[in-house]
Amino acid sequence: MVPDLSKINPDDIIMFFKEGEGNTIIIRKELADSLQLNYSFISAWITLTVHSSLTAVGLTATFSKELSEKGISSNVVAAFYHYHIFVDKKDTEEAMNILTRLSE
Repeated sequence: MVPDLSKINPDDIIMFFKEGEGNTIIIRKELADSLQLNYSFISAWITLTVHSSLTAVGLTATFSKELSEKGISSNVVAAFYHYHIFVDKKDTEEAMNILTRLSE
């Protein structure tokens, strides 16, 4: 959670979520370090190149199931053009292998 956004250039924010409890942002680790922000999760950002639909049914469930069967947590954002998956940095290679296999 980030209590004060005034020191962060909005152009440097990858994603922003305003929740009742506070603001959550996704920014590059190097920027968080330089601003001395606390963070709890370092992730890899994987963008699915398939053009997504906000009304699509089942795509998230399909890749989430495959990733979870290997013990990989995935945080998913469905944007207008693509799905964006955030996985723990240590799981990047295995997640990419799973997603590549699913795409074939």
